[in-house]
Formats: sequence, structure tokens, C-alpha cells
Amino acid sequence: MSYYAIYDGNCNLCVTLVQQLESLDKGQLFQYVPMQDQEALNRFGITPQDCEMGMILIDADTPERRWQGSDAAEEIGRLLPVSNVFVTAYRAIPGLKWAGDRAYEQLRDNRYTIFGKRSTTYESVYPVGGCQSGSCSS
Repeated sequence: MSYYAIYDGNCNLCVTLVQQLESLDKGQLFQYVPMQDQEALNRFGITPQDCEMGMILIDADTPERRWQGSDAAEEIGRLLPVSNVFVTAYRAIPGLKWAGDRAYEQLRDNRYTIFGKRSTTYESVYPVGGCQSGSCSS
């Protein structure tokens, strides 16, 4: 199994989290593409408006299976053996998912104000096959 993570390559928080995930996963399960790579987004049928709703996780084997926003973050956590138990507990505690969704929305909508904006888009060391530096090939 493999997954594509679509992230904001200009957001300091987003990039830091992608870099942490890269160091944990080493490209084994996840490949990445920044939301700023419109050519790659077109391959997945993702619009800039879709990106406004937060990060997107796509199942590479079944691309119609997608998660977005806090659901994408949860699914990434669930897929990692280290954090699966925490995601399970998080989902089981009444009201916590609702609160987590609201917190995600606040961070998403204010990420540049709170965490700052990068002057250049971060390109992952584990890009989606054929996508790097704003160019994709099939």
C-alpha cells in the first residue's frame, strides 16, 4: 500500500510535519506533493479550492479513496504503527473528534499568521512518482 499526501508547501507548520513524517516513514508508505504544484494536482483532479479545505491523503491503489483535513491527519496517524493506538483512543473519546476538527480548522485557516509562510515552496525528498520541482510526468 502507498499513499499520496498533498500538503501546503509554503506553510511552516505543514512542512515541518511533512519533514517529520519523511524521517519516520522514509518514503515507504507516503509520497508527497505540495499544493502549489498545479500540474500534479490536475493529475488527481484536485482544484485550488479543494486545497483550501486542508491537506489531502489519497490511497495510491484506489485513488477515489481520499481523506481531507483532520480526517487525513487521523488516517496518517492510524497508518503509522507508533501512533495508531493514540488515534484509536482519540476517536473513542466522546467529543474529542469534534474538538479536534474545530482545532484543525482554526490552524488551517490561520496557519500563515501563527506559524509563518515560507519564501519558497518545500519539495519533498519523497515526491509522488514523476513529480518534483513543479513538473510531473506520467
